[in-house]
Amino acid sequence: MKVSLFNIANFKVDGGAMFGVVPKALWSRVYSSDENNLIVLTLRALVVETDGHVILVDTGWGDKQDEKFFRHVHLHNGEGLTEGLMNRGYNAEDITDVVLTHLHADHCGGCVRNKPGGTGFELVFPNAIHHVSRAQWEWAVKNNPREEDAFLEENFIPILDSGQLNLVDEEGELFKGVSVRICYGHTPGLMIPVIDYNGRTLVYTGDLIPTLAHLPLIWNMSYDIESLRTIDEKRSMLEEALAKNHILVFQHDHHVECCDLQMKPKGIRAKNKFKFSEI
Repeated sequence: MKVSLFNIANFKVDGGAMFGVVPKALWSRVYSSDENNLIVLTLRALVVETDGHVILVDTGWGDKQDEKFFRHVHLHNGEGLTEGLMNRGYNAEDITDVVLTHLHADHCGGCVRNKPGGTGFELVFPNAIHHVSRAQWEWAVKNNPREEDAFLEENFIPILDSGQLNLVDEEGELFKGVSVRICYGHTPGLMIPVIDYNGRTLVYTGDLIPTLAHLPLIWNMSYDIESLRTIDEKRSMLEEALAKNHILVFQHDHHVECCDLQMKPKGIRAKNKFKFSEI
């Protein structure tokens, strides 16, 4: 198995939105913000090569929307999606599978691009099967007032139209050494990839635990649909990760890529912080 991690791009969001009910006086001690209360997040993508598959996990914002849309997310730096893959020896045509943790725009927008001349859409990864949990797909297609700005049909309906969509019904192994857990607190059907790699288990925490600062059980995003369910799902995942010495891989933390865990007086916290390349 070969595993790679790269940052598609940085973007900015409101710090208060990312930490929900936690006061700024507390979260700002561990995650800095600018004068506009914005914090910098990353869009890290994971590439796993195993058993004849080249699997890409999440694809970032993409570039279909107009300048006004992207002005609000403040995209900057990072390697880019196809550029990051090329830097690791892969072309878009090499990707056999795209696993989408969920269908919010910052996680799936890079799957689809505008056709030349603006005559419709096409898949960025033409040879890939795109895997989404059935619960998330049905929720996103139905849409709702809380998430309507995040569920953009042009990001995922072309995948359905292409015939290259696989809906995942259950937790378990999708590929050799790659399993998914399905969560419901952030958005119904959020898939968390779990990878067995070199004798260790890597948990790509996605939007369940977007940054190291979100390890405390009640430090959660205001974007979560069911906050109490997020707490229960985090507790379960963190307790298992602590007991089995798993490594957490953070998708959105600008400062920390990975950590392992230890029990502290106030709960489960980071033990060692390190770069993915050190695994």
